[in-house]
Amino acid sequence: MRPVSERFLRTIRGSHQAVFEARVVAPGQTGVEPTGTTIPIASGDVHIDGSAQIRSTLEMTTLGQGMWPTRADDLLAPYGNEVHVRRGIRYGNGTTEWVSLGYHRLYTPEQDRAPDGPIRLSARDRMSGIIDGRLPAARAFPASTTRGAMLSALITEIHPWATIEWDDAAVRDGPIGRQIVAEQDRYAACDELVTAAGKSWWWDHRGVLVVRTPADAASSVWDVNHGQGGVLVSLSRRLTREGVYNAVVATGEGADTAAPVRAMAVDSGTQSPTRWGGSFGRVPKFYSSPFITTYSQAWAAAHAMLAKELGLPYSADFTAVPNPALEPGDPIRVSYPGRAETHIIDRMTVPLTVGGPLAASTREQTAVLIGSV
Repeated sequence: MRPVSERFLRTIRGSHQAVFEARVVAPGQTGVEPTGTTIPIASGDVHIDGSAQIRSTLEMTTLGQGMWPTRADDLLAPYGNEVHVRRGIRYGNGTTEWVSLGYHRLYTPEQDRAPDGPIRLSARDRMSGIIDGRLPAARAFPASTTRGAMLSALITEIHPWATIEWDDAAVRDGPIGRQIVAEQDRYAACDELVTAAGKSWWWDHRGVLVVRTPADAASSVWDVNHGQGGVLVSLSRRLTREGVYNAVVATGEGADTAAPVRAMAVDSGTQSPTRWGGSFGRVPKFYSSPFITTYSQAWAAAHAMLAKELGLPYSADFTAVPNPALEPGDPIRVSYPGRAETHIIDRMTVPLTVGGPLAASTREQTAVLIGSV
């Protein structure tokens, strides 16, 4: 969950004044208070999906009078400018506590009623630049190149100002282990490097590219409850085994090895509904990467991939009073008459106007244990 005060979390549960801001900024800034030009918000929301290549997308409508871009350097021209959005609470003493919802590169301004009708803006987070920025020629990285150096080289060619944060210096500074050739798809090369290291990566609310192991989901960070002082508006739920697996087999592929390293992580929790070898069955997923050169690397990749998926058969969609500090991957406690469950947020939509609820999709986090076979 993004950092907020206890006062913020208490105030959300009662009557409060929500405030919103959209600011067009030059590319390359970081932090939660960039400099730029504030534009009015007529409507809109930020959609955040923890499993998507582009984690955060912005759709909003602003006033159109005199704002339609006619030159490349105009404010709303989709040639590099970003929109930083935030949502907050204005307290009774006049102070405001803001929560940043991130930086979004302008992609499409649209106006149905020219010349002065409202302008709809579509924008995407900074990963869109990495996806767009395909490599014009193949690039070889020697085996001695560190993971951090390879990722930085591929990222800073597109975003020279990028700040990259790894949560593990040993992983960042370890060598890739064999010569790697990055082909046309820049994003795919970066994603494989990070995934093979057992990490996830995204541009966070500060405009920083973070490379992290998913946080432990043992305890909830927010209660989504009904009744007095509650925030739950509506809840629907479903069970499905479609697309669910309970093991990951990770191998290291490469022309330099006759017998690639291999590791297999399985759901071995005795109380897990998807236990490997239990009534759910045996449903493995396979992953291979040239970045995997040791058993420990294969195990880390398999473990991380499986950990992100466990609990998926039971999922829920809910709407609630918005808490903009929540993020995909956050564990929350969902309670309704007769039942309370711990869920992990997979994706969510944060409204940029008063009256709209937060909408989220989750999966239940069951008590699991990941073992090897």
